[in-house]
Amino acid sequence: MKKFTKLALVSSLAISANAMAMQAMDDTSLGATTGQDGLSIGIGISKIEIEKLFIHDNDGLAAAGTAGQPGFGGTGAAGAIYIKGNGTGATATNGIVIGANYDNSGAYLLASRNLADLTIDSDAGGGNPFINIAAQVSGLDINIGEIGVVGSAAAPAAGAANIRRGGTGTENAILSGLSVKTGQMAANIQLGAAPQGAMIKLNTTMVGGLEITNLGILDNSTKTATRAAGEIFVESIKVADANSTNLTLNQSISVFGEEGANKGYVRIVSTSGAHDNYVKAIHLGSKTAASIGDVEVQGMQTYFSPAQGQYVPGAIITIRGH
Repeated sequence: MKKFTKLALVSSLAISANAMAMQAMDDTSLGATTGQDGLSIGIGISKIEIEKLFIHDNDGLAAAGTAGQPGFGGTGAAGAIYIKGNGTGATATNGIVIGANYDNSGAYLLASRNLADLTIDSDAGGGNPFINIAAQVSGLDINIGEIGVVGSAAAPAAGAANIRRGGTGTENAILSGLSVKTGQMAANIQLGAAPQGAMIKLNTTMVGGLEITNLGILDNSTKTATRAAGEIFVESIKVADANSTNLTLNQSISVFGEEGANKGYVRIVSTSGAHDNYVKAIHLGSKTAASIGDVEVQGMQTYFSPAQGQYVPGAIITIRGH
């Protein structure tokens, strides 16, 4: 869930719910805007399409163990996670397509019909200055095509005709695709100092909750010349607060720098409370196989321990390179 929340926030730099582009400002209106205390920006782009996305792991997996042991098979050669079109629907030819969530007669859009409305202020901070960015983000309709793994091609040499690297060789699909629908969100970002306690603070309610649809998980190890890769296909996954249709987001995102042997990391602390989950129509083997039914989870609460024997509702996630 947190991954899709972050994706939606990043997308706010490039998409809007209705407008085709940022409105142009003449010198008079620009002066009137910047002459006021703070700055307000409306971001308006109706849709973004990404043909392919590659995330390259330049040193691959180191060789270890023997055949059949966990972690065996590494060669130290660069590989990449890819996202590309899956030949169907909105992602027929593009790996990622993001637009506005027009469901429920536009209930999940901002009143401005922008993707995001930003309010920016600078503050002296009692000798520790900072920039405060308050962001309101529209509900999004995010469609993702096939996700898989492939060998990385050689990096472009100096003087190459373009900057593309891409993949080479066999592609092994991992996910056949998925779609994500979000409601409105709000975030507060502080740059420089962060008296709010973290660089990014989410303290808002996603109206309508979070829904993932058409999720297909592939097992290429069972694929043969006459048999397709096995698939676990889920028609819908809904996440909301316990006994609600909306989803509360209480998260603090901080970036920690180098300290001794620790080279730094990103930490996400979530204290959003208990959730209900409804997983609809699980198909085992293929998308067309008969569904085994639905799975419902009510009032799921996670905990983390700041000290031994202490349990605080929520979760802590750390992300770092290796």
